[in-house]
Amino acid sequence: MPKPIVRRLSEPYIAGPDVVDACRAVKLLNERGKVATIDVLGEESSNSGQARDLACEYEDVFETIQRQRLDSTVSVKLTGLGLKLGYEVCRENLEIVVRRAAESANFVTIDMEDSSTTDETLRLYRQLREAEHDNVGIVLQASLRRTIDDVATVTDLKPNVRLCKGIYIEPEVIAFRDFDAVRASFVQSLDALFEAGCYVGIATHDKWLVDAARRLVRERALADDEYEFQMLLGVRPDLGDELVRAGHRLRIYVPFGRQWYEYSLRRLQENPKIAGYVAADTLGRLRPRRRAQAA
Repeated sequence: MPKPIVRRLSEPYIAGPDVVDACRAVKLLNERGKVATIDVLGEESSNSGQARDLACEYEDVFETIQRQRLDSTVSVKLTGLGLKLGYEVCRENLEIVVRRAAESANFVTIDMEDSSTTDETLRLYRQLREAEHDNVGIVLQASLRRTIDDVATVTDLKPNVRLCKGIYIEPEVIAFRDFDAVRASFVQSLDALFEAGCYVGIATHDKWLVDAARRLVRERALADDEYEFQMLLGVRPDLGDELVRAGHRLRIYVPFGRQWYEYSLRRLQENPKIAGYVAADTLGRLRPRRRAQAA
């Protein structure tokens, strides 16, 4: 797909190529009553130097967040930090990021990638928590059949968990394919995490799931600081604004980096349905402009 087309499609969803672009987006979000998590694009590093460079780039992110007094955490992908190059390579780079975050009183969420990385991701998370790194959270994907069992294996850590549907196309033997089954898994996992006293980032743009989550929050009489909702930059801002107006905490995932093209293509390849969603959203943004020009 030509870069100009991908760039046009990705503009609302990626802050830009540099940290200043991400922080500009976060500042606007903060002004609108939302918090953020910044992700430096850089998946599947091809060598150890590239993985270490990505870890060091997060140091600049923490410094900028602190200097500008932004309300933002960060998110990291372990393949970018070298997971495919070796477990120890990734662990060392992840510890660099987590320690630097602690120095800035910040927090790191470890993104969950495709199912080939799930076991090692959970292992690294536990290893960090058992080493008394408390400023780190994990992501679980409701589309995986194993997730409800994974909830049970991590609740002893009282984790900070981002619960999402999951974007990756996985074999049916390990993942739910039915839309309603994924929703049911999401609600079941969310309820189990709440029952265990975990802090959950409810990451979804599905209005049905948002409403189901709000019901669970009401039934458990959870305080505003015991959970949050999470969404992607540029996706369903109307729903996000509705949550903020209702008094819920909302965190926006803000990706930036020079690998925006690779990131965008990978997302389209991993889940072709996104292409249709993005195209419809893009047309929705263009139509008002065309109507205005016609008027």
